[in-house]
Amino acid sequence: MAGGKASARQKMINLMYLVFIAMMAMNMSKEVLSAFGLMEAKFVDSNIDTTEKNSALLADLATKAEEKPEEFAVPANKAKQISAVSDRFYTYIGTLKQDLLKTGGYSVDPETGKLPFEAMDKTDILDEMWFTGDRLTKAGDAVMAAIEKYKKDVKDILGSDVKYQKAIESFEKRFYTGKEENKDGKKIDWLDYHYKGFPAIASYTKLTAMQNDVKVTEANMFNLFLGNTLDAAVSLKKYQAIVLADKSAFFAGEKFQGKVVLGKYANVTPTKLSVQGNDIDVAKAVDSTGAATLDFNVGNVGEHQIDGKFTFLEDGKPLEIPIIGNYVVVPRPNSATISADKMNVVYRGVANPMTISFAGVPDNKVKASGAGLKPAGKGKYVMNPGTGREVTINVTATLDDGSKASDRKTFRIKDIPKPTGTIAGKDGLVKLPKRNVAIGTVAAKLDDFVFDLPINVTSFKVKVPGQPTVSCAGTKMNAQAKSAINKARRGDVIAIFDIKAKISGNAKYQLKGVSPVTVEVTN
Repeated sequence: MAGGKASARQKMINLMYLVFIAMMAMNMSKEVLSAFGLMEAKFVDSNIDTTEKNSALLADLATKAEEKPEEFAVPANKAKQISAVSDRFYTYIGTLKQDLLKTGGYSVDPETGKLPFEAMDKTDILDEMWFTGDRLTKAGDAVMAAIEKYKKDVKDILGSDVKYQKAIESFEKRFYTGKEENKDGKKIDWLDYHYKGFPAIASYTKLTAMQNDVKVTEANMFNLFLGNTLDAAVSLKKYQAIVLADKSAFFAGEKFQGKVVLGKYANVTPTKLSVQGNDIDVAKAVDSTGAATLDFNVGNVGEHQIDGKFTFLEDGKPLEIPIIGNYVVVPRPNSATISADKMNVVYRGVANPMTISFAGVPDNKVKASGAGLKPAGKGKYVMNPGTGREVTINVTATLDDGSKASDRKTFRIKDIPKPTGTIAGKDGLVKLPKRNVAIGTVAAKLDDFVFDLPINVTSFKVKVPGQPTVSCAGTKMNAQAKSAINKARRGDVIAIFDIKAKISGNAKYQLKGVSPVTVEVTN
């Protein structure tokens, strides 16, 4: 602006213009510095006033603790502790302010009693004391450590009492020291964001403001201990419509039953939690919102109750809140239902085991009936079909709402298949020495039958070529049969036929004729 081919007069005008702009900037800077100074003075006055009021509140608590120790002894003791840690931190901040003034060479004007606000424009005082590049110096680390210790001390004094939860949340916001986002959108450390690069008067005022936060914390806590703190006004906007179902599962077509209430969820961590008679690890089961995760075996099919309790600390004493609820267990769909319609069969003369259930309904609420059907335990039945070709089983279930649901299924009735005769454990055409035939056992078996039925042979007949037919009782050859067998020659075929047999334990049932067995004599 002042260079080039401009005339001497023009150069002078340009220079005066620059000086004018610089003077405006200096005036603006002084006004800003003075504004910080006025703000600092306001904080000082507020701190003096709040200190006096806090002293009165603390004295009031001490008096009430003497008059009503059961109600105010614990709060008064907490107030003393809050006062002690707050005074210590308040004094520490004061030393930081004195260090800033001493390093900058600032002092109070003896006539006005004020600091030289307009002269406190240095930005490098705390920059050099607390920061080194992008990191904090030991002095900077000490500042952050002191703030965090104060926060921890206050929260430790309040403890986990539910009554102080809101106060702790407000305190956390007041002394938030997490990372802040600068104008470039970059996250930087709290101390860097609030104190790096600022004029000395701005940093000094912020330290006084932190002292004011300490006094405000004391005032809030003392009022809380006295019971003077007013809860936030109730607003329906803070509530939710919460659906409380009578149970956690319903059947298709069933009416929904439950309640809708207005409520809100408390962000409070319990000191103890028990469910279904078992103590739960609070540290693992409860999240940051105060919600507890339940994890237990649901039990058998049917409706079950949830029984437990939350335990919180309030006014220094345990407060138990019962947990009451219910749920319904339905069968897990872990298999497909596959049926061959032509294979729905039960056998006459056999105790056919059956399992009968109704999806989602406990066994004690399921009834089954049918000709020859008898219960045999939870969900278990035995079917002994009688005459006829079919039998129908009817099933009725009583649902939780008292209504009935029913179903039915028809089974074909079949006789036990014809048994196969055996000699010495062999069936069909058998090759044996005549000695083995004479001492062999005649039996009967059911090939590939679904039931393992014990069959007892009661009688049979033996025919040896050239010899008359011999009737035998039981399963062994009699003397007459043995005599005839001993006369058989090599290659002769002995027939064992007309085998009579009964089912063990069910002599009334008449088995179909047993197939004969033939033996070719080998020697």
